[in-house]
Amino acid sequence: KVGWYNAVLQPAFHLPYPDDTLAFVVLSSPSMFDKALKPFVNKERLKIIRDPVDQCISHHLSRVKEKFPDQRVDVMFDYEMLPSRKPKFLAQTAAHVAGAAYYYQRKDVKLDPWGKKKIFGVCIHPKYGGWFAIRGLLLFPDIQVPFLEQPSPVDCVSTEEKRIELLEQFNFHWQDGRYRDIIEVKERYSEEQKAYFATPPAERLRLLGLSQ
Repeated sequence: KVGWYNAVLQPAFHLPYPDDTLAFVVLSSPSMFDKALKPFVNKERLKIIRDPVDQCISHHLSRVKEKFPDQRVDVMFDYEMLPSRKPKFLAQTAAHVAGAAYYYQRKDVKLDPWGKKKIFGVCIHPKYGGWFAIRGLLLFPDIQVPFLEQPSPVDCVSTEEKRIELLEQFNFHWQDGRYRDIIEVKERYSEEQKAYFATPPAERLRLLGLSQ
């Protein structure tokens, strides 16, 4: 429910919908690369003009919208910004309140070792660890769900030591991706997918066989 999200954020970040409005957080699992992105690139090769992943997600979520011709469906993407340069929605907070992935933050560590350093939080999924992404939000403004019960996200990094290790790795060594394996995972990115996301965005089109 939109109200779960708004309840944990300052008014400046609230979504402009009634509290009981139904919303879905959209995640991509590791298999998205092979099952969605590569087929999309092969089919839409001539139409890809910006980030292929963003276009692929946009394509699939617009197809979801088509399944509900009689409903208003608002879509927000993780990369969209408001004119104020604030993100349209805070993806990690949305995933946490929806019970999809646990958003580990500095406040989840009792004995904080970082002093005045800025420490960013990170979501961990109980099945995929850090090998997933939060891609968007689907909102159904005409559907109110007052009786929907809020699920808690799975606290899969439950010890103080592991949480410190996770936030250390994510904030200071994120490039090596070790934070993604903070728990035992069922599935991770393929080597090809790792190479793709490790490549600077401007060079990724070439990696997929697309001209700049």
